[in-house]
Amino acid sequence: MTSLLLRKRSGVHMAAVVPAYNVGKEIGGVLRSLPPLFTTIVVVNDGSTDDTGAVVDHYATLDPRIVVLHHERNCGIGAAMITGFRKAIDAGADILVKLDGDGQMPVWLVPQLVEPLISGEADYTKGNRFRDFTTLRRMPVIRRIGNVALSFLAKAATGYWNLFDPTNGFVAVRADVLSQVPLKRIDRTYFFETSMLSHLYVLGAAVKEIPIPAQYNGETSSLSIPRVLRQFPLRLFASFVRRIVLKNFVYDFNLESLNLACGIPLLLGGIIYGGLKWIWYTSHQLPAPTGTVVLPAMAITLGMQLLISAAHLDLSAVPREPINRGAIASVHPERSEGSPAQRSALEADHAGATGDPSLRSG
Repeated sequence: MTSLLLRKRSGVHMAAVVPAYNVGKEIGGVLRSLPPLFTTIVVVNDGSTDDTGAVVDHYATLDPRIVVLHHERNCGIGAAMITGFRKAIDAGADILVKLDGDGQMPVWLVPQLVEPLISGEADYTKGNRFRDFTTLRRMPVIRRIGNVALSFLAKAATGYWNLFDPTNGFVAVRADVLSQVPLKRIDRTYFFETSMLSHLYVLGAAVKEIPIPAQYNGETSSLSIPRVLRQFPLRLFASFVRRIVLKNFVYDFNLESLNLACGIPLLLGGIIYGGLKWIWYTSHQLPAPTGTVVLPAMAITLGMQLLISAAHLDLSAVPREPINRGAIASVHPERSEGSPAQRSALEADHAGATGDPSLRSG
């Protein structure tokens, strides 16, 4: 994999986008760990109140790849990512990788994360912490339960039922796909990852997961449980409604749309009619006629069957065909091989990494 990426560096402009908020102790190690495969490193200091800004400014003087942007106040991780995405796209990046500034992202797995994007097999890739059962045991129990619950709700909200860890923040995206996403509508807070998936689903983007370990090195998460319980349910529900409406009644009208259009009125009508009749007959201490009982029961049953059918169709409608322009080497054929000097330099770099004298130039 290292050899593959070294050969492709001349044809792929890869950018790391690093949101940073009060991570002055960790951000230096993160920046030092970023490998040469990144052409551009965009660090967004999101209004930190510690020395994060000074630290990243210092590293920018040491590494010409690093570009630092400062928010005057804390705007949220989503806002920091949007700022970084725009800067990376302006810099000409082909692939953008999100790496948090607290050091919890497995940088050594970036090659596996970006390979489906380079080959054009996927439009968006993300990590899945729930495949590594050994490491998963070290995740705090409360956080594990919360992640599982949020993951299920996020599947319904985004439509990507095939993803097991949709809220994971270790992500990468093709620039030609990201340019189609309305960034001004992406959520500015910790709902960023789910909001991105929701918009990608409407575009029909193919998303792929790769297994990653869950890293917890003693850092305190700034995402509190009360905040999650207070903010996420409403946002997930709003995202779910938006997706269903756009998918079935704005951009298309299909069998799922018909099931929803008929099933929802039947279910609600049956519940409301049956409830009102039950209250009336109960308050008057009278037995309800058979027809009055059967009619709402049939409406509720039929409505439920139609909604179950709609859910089945929704489960099978996960986007699987990528919408990108194809393999990046074929998109930029003039950059795929590089000049003779570049190829010689890459071979020398690879020889140094592998210790093979036969690959050294000169």
